[in-house]
Amino acid sequence: MALLSKAEIDILLSALEKLQEGFSHLPDFSPAADHDRIKDVLMQVATRMQQNYPYHHPRYAGQMLKPPHPVARLAYALSLWINPNNHARDGGIASSMMESECIASIGAMFDLSNPLGHLCGGGTMANLEALWVAGKLHPGKTVLASAQAHYTHSRISDVLALPFEAVPVTPDGCMDVTALEARLTKGDVAAVVVTMGTTGLGAIDPLPEVLRIRQRYGFRVHVDAAYGGYFTLAEALPPAARLAFSCIGEADSIVIDPHKHGLQPYGCGCVLFRDSSVGVLYKHDSPYTYFSSAELHLGEISLECSRPGAAAVALWATQQLLPMKRGGEFAAGLNRSLLAAQELWRRLQASKRLKALMQPQLDIVVFGARSSNARDASALARKLFEEAAKRELHLALIELPPELVRHYWPELVMNRGTVTCIRSCLMKPEHLDWIDDIWSLLESAALALHE
Repeated sequence: MALLSKAEIDILLSALEKLQEGFSHLPDFSPAADHDRIKDVLMQVATRMQQNYPYHHPRYAGQMLKPPHPVARLAYALSLWINPNNHARDGGIASSMMESECIASIGAMFDLSNPLGHLCGGGTMANLEALWVAGKLHPGKTVLASAQAHYTHSRISDVLALPFEAVPVTPDGCMDVTALEARLTKGDVAAVVVTMGTTGLGAIDPLPEVLRIRQRYGFRVHVDAAYGGYFTLAEALPPAARLAFSCIGEADSIVIDPHKHGLQPYGCGCVLFRDSSVGVLYKHDSPYTYFSSAELHLGEISLECSRPGAAAVALWATQQLLPMKRGGEFAAGLNRSLLAAQELWRRLQASKRLKALMQPQLDIVVFGARSSNARDASALARKLFEEAAKRELHLALIELPPELVRHYWPELVMNRGTVTCIRSCLMKPEHLDWIDDIWSLLESAALALHE
């Protein structure tokens, strides 16, 4: 994908002209602007921004960075000429309605007919709200999440003054249900966080089993699907993952990040509650801000106040162009990412220099550099990371505990506290087309490890 598209610029200009028509009845008004100085500064910005990895290119297969769809980028930019604030309808009339429609569409993706929810700055804020609600309903009780869950949950629990405990995982990085139930028998649990796509391994926690024991122990189920949520639309999921995704709508709260697989600019997270009655927990009285809206507005069901309407506009535009439905164009892109990961893992299995670890459940592949012991393997993984970057193939590193590596690499002598491995996020649909190129560069980098 080229960074510059003249066609996109032309579309934006046409859309801006259309936007201006809606305000043509007002007296002419042109804010003062020194365009020569603006251009000079913008050229400086463009130069500084070259100091980035090529996140938009298929040869970037490292961290969770996926370029926004052109329609999202253009809609976001277009909205900035209005700069709506989605705290209340008064501050963003059109964008607030768009946000409500977006929430309904995301809820429908999980078979929720009328969820309470809103967009927010990202997964951290969305998870905070879900755990805040859990803490309000179960004051002082403990939050449980897997040892491979995102660190944000322990941090958020600390902010909310809620106890937090990590549940052990199975060798594939998923929550161990036996260990979970052993902890639940002790009582005093507010919520169990079920991760649908851990950021390290892309692991899927066993949601059906957690839901099965929910009623027995009386905890809330919070699904952190910030990374993996959209894969509920995909057909290329492994059977166990597909079953887990089909149950997401039964959770008490759900987080999903449109700025990951939803093709949106940062930051665009989303939190949903199955039971809309939790909205009463947000009640507040503002003596001065908005009085013209009689309906419950988005600011009354959000811990955030001012929020960019631009995020809602961009997401709405994307959902119009690419409806979130199974078998559609959007879902096809997700399938391609899954297939790319499965193909890379297949090739790694046959490699003499690289060691495939757990089979990918989503589009994240984790592998090591073959050696006899963890210390040398870790050093080789760091060298592989550098050699790949020299060839313009950009990957990521991950530190794994020995218990996760030992199951797949039993002959590796564990003489180090962690094992450094390579992690690759094949988030772009184009990665499937580029898998030969990626593999060629990876093999070349691996050849250089012992030079």
